[in-house]
Amino acid sequence: MNATDNTLLEKDFPAPSVQEKNKIETYDNLYEKKNFGTLDYPVSAYFLDLHKSYMNWIRWHWHEEMEVLIIQEGAAEIFTDDTSYVIRPGQGVIINQNVMHCIHSLDEKNCTFYTIVFHPDYLFGHKRSYLQTQYLLPVQNYQLFKMFLLDGKDPWHKRMLSSLNDAISVNMTQSFGYELAAKGYLCHFWADLISRLPLPQKQTSPHVSLDEQRVKQAMLYIRTHYAEPIALEDIADSIHVSKSECCRCFARTLQMTPFEYLMKYRIFEATKKLMMPSTDPLSIADLASSVGFNNTSYFNKLFKKFLGCTPTYYRTHKVLSKDGDFVDCFDNLHHLL
Repeated sequence: MNATDNTLLEKDFPAPSVQEKNKIETYDNLYEKKNFGTLDYPVSAYFLDLHKSYMNWIRWHWHEEMEVLIIQEGAAEIFTDDTSYVIRPGQGVIINQNVMHCIHSLDEKNCTFYTIVFHPDYLFGHKRSYLQTQYLLPVQNYQLFKMFLLDGKDPWHKRMLSSLNDAISVNMTQSFGYELAAKGYLCHFWADLISRLPLPQKQTSPHVSLDEQRVKQAMLYIRTHYAEPIALEDIADSIHVSKSECCRCFARTLQMTPFEYLMKYRIFEATKKLMMPSTDPLSIADLASSVGFNNTSYFNKLFKKFLGCTPTYYRTHKVLSKDGDFVDCFDNLHHLL
């Protein structure tokens, strides 16, 4: 570990095979219900290169575990439904449990980072224990704690980053006893975190609002059924609310309508199909149908509205052109995420 700037370097890990095993290419699901570690040790550390993710993005997703990202190279912007932070080498961000977030690279050449994902229950033993009541529940129930920036400017930021880097390091090298060492480092991190968060004296609502819970469920419904005919009533029924309340939930959480989210999701899925190498590519009409459009003209119109180019142009310019024409189209993808 580089002690001066809190940045982990690849050379810090003498076992490349372990590091390769822990790489993640992309998060393409909305709800990440995967095994981060094991039941007995729910902790995982990863090295990620955003340029290996589709269009340098990790799309909206959430998981039951807490996640901390620490930038190694380049710069990235991390979003929740109401906040965004830009982080640079040596800086990190804490993302609370079950919080929707997405990430994209701000660096055209490279953007790499380490992330550690862990379930806080692991640190505090069984439910309703003194430690869990005293140190975990206040964080879980703190409505304002969705994401927390560690910019390294304050001494306690540096302590937390150091503890996290040490936890990542032992998880990546996996020497004998690394699970015990990692738990110790994460407990040090948690002690600093809970001592600095302005936690309310009285119990408040959970940090994940009812709006966000509903929108998450609606997003899962759209992801499953986007290629089928979907009406606003279908989306509202999937979360057991009226059509008007469904629209209000989306407006308060994602600042868009359910229909706009559906259209953007369909167009994004179309871009992925256009990027796939094929000896027998889909016609534009079949492509439109495969992502839920029954009108090719409307599909073309929306595609151009969101990306500034037609589906045909997008397909034929998959490789970035020297004149930069496709760069604009490429950059416009962030409107879909």
